[in-house]
Formats: sequence, C-alpha cells, structure tokens
Amino acid sequence: MTLLAALIGAVMISFSAIFFALSEVDPITGAFFRFAYAIPALALLWWARKDQDHRTRAKRWLAFGAGIALGIDVALWHMAIDQIGAGLATLLANSQVVFVAVAGWLFLDERPSNRVLAAIPVVLLGVAMVSGIGQAEPFGNNPILGAALALLAAVFYASFLLGFRASNDVKAPVAGPLMDASAGAIVSLLVIAVLGPGIDFSPTWPAHGWLLAIALGAQVAAWMLVSYALPRLPAAETSTIILIQPALTILWGSIIFSEQPSAVQWLGIALVLLGVGSVAAARARSTPQPEASAA
Repeated sequence: MTLLAALIGAVMISFSAIFFALSEVDPITGAFFRFAYAIPALALLWWARKDQDHRTRAKRWLAFGAGIALGIDVALWHMAIDQIGAGLATLLANSQVVFVAVAGWLFLDERPSNRVLAAIPVVLLGVAMVSGIGQAEPFGNNPILGAALALLAAVFYASFLLGFRASNDVKAPVAGPLMDASAGAIVSLLVIAVLGPGIDFSPTWPAHGWLLAIALGAQVAAWMLVSYALPRLPAAETSTIILIQPALTILWGSIIFSEQPSAVQWLGIALVLLGVGSVAAARARSTPQPEASAA
C-alpha cells in the first residue's frame, strides 16, 4: 500500500504542468491560485489533527520561509513551461535533487558520495543538450531561456526542500507544514505580482477548473501521499518514484500538446534522468529510514 500511495502521488503530480498549460493563464496567476485554492483544504486537514502538531513557533516560521522559496520556484517553473514546454521544463526543474546534494555538502557538511559527484557532470551535459545549445531546430519557443528558468526554479525548489525538511523534525502531520509553506508561497507571489506583471483575479472557466485540479490534486492529495510514502520505501523504490513524475510529464506533453524534442534533446533527457536517478538513489541509501507511523 505504501508503494501504491507513492505511485498515485507521483502520477497526480505529473499532471501539474499539463493542467497549468491547459489553463492558459499567465505564470504568476497560475502559481498564486495553485496555493490559494490549496490552503483551505490544508487548513481543514490540519485542524482535524492539530493536537498532533508539536512544532514550535520557530519551526512554523521556518516552513513559512521555505514556502517563500517554493512560490518563486513555481513562478519560474511556469515561465519555463511557456518557453520550453511542460515536459522539458518539469524534467529540468526536477534536477533539484542535484542541487540539494550540493547544498547539503556546502552548508550541512554532508559530503556527497563519489557516485553523486560523478552524476553531476552527466546532468549538466544533459541540461545543455535539452536547452538546444548549438542545435539547428530544438523544440521550444526559447529553449535556452526555458532551460535557464527551469534550472533557477530547481535551485529555489532545493532551497524549499531543505527548509521544509528542517521545519518538521518532530514529524508532525504533513498538512500543517504544507499549509504554512503555502502561505509563504502566497506572500512571495504577491510581492512578485506587485513588482511585475500582476495577478488576474477574474475567475474564468475552464481556466480556474484546471488550477483547482492542480491545487487539490497535486498540492494537497499528491503531496500528502508522497510525503507519507517516500520515507517508508527502500532506496531503489524511492529513486524510481522520483523519476516517474518528470518522465510521465514528458509523456503527457507529447500526447496532449504534441511536444516533440529533437534527437539531441531526447539524448539530453536520458542523461538528466540517468544522473538524477543516480543522485536520488545514492541519497536515499544514505538517509536513515524512520519507523513507520501514522502521518
């Protein structure tokens, strides 16, 4: 059942980029409503189990701060989708596994294994191929810009993950930390909106139907399933689950939007998946597995 929960969560998350593209809203509006629609559901789930949330006020603020990084991450990722397509943008944004490993080395004294160090140049080579550098007709409106935005999104996603992990060291039910992080994301997106293109608050159909599906599907249900399942799975299964989501998004993008990367970009996709999978497997093996408990 644990593996099934992780698989269902990964499949649900894999549709996030697809639903955003189908909504046809601008990147900041899409990111804002992803969190705005999720917060009421998360608040209800947290309220039902608030007696089990033993985080300190400082830890809740840390989750909020991590959410600020998450809001920036999602905004950049949505911008990348507009430039390089749902599949490739999602693939590159998921290179956050590499950035987490590097950040752990720089700031937490967690020296990566030789396997992780060897995977980093493989991922970077794959990213260069996906970006279309030196190619005559790569897929995407502006693949170099899209790749750069997706990589920057991965940096902010890695920052979020590190902060989010540290904010819940007492293993509180995940709805509480997710609610706090979503509030932080809302704040960062409002600041970005004020400084930049703004947010379209006019509810339209079916655009907001797709955004609601992202919020309740990926942001609430899928996150809770994956957050419960991954710490309880063996390392090999964990790394596989991490790779399923971007791989499926590439598949959905090809089927729904006829996204067809060039041959060189496909080779880059394979290299990124290989490198990210290697890093994910190595990190999963080095992370102590907690005892199973209700989450």
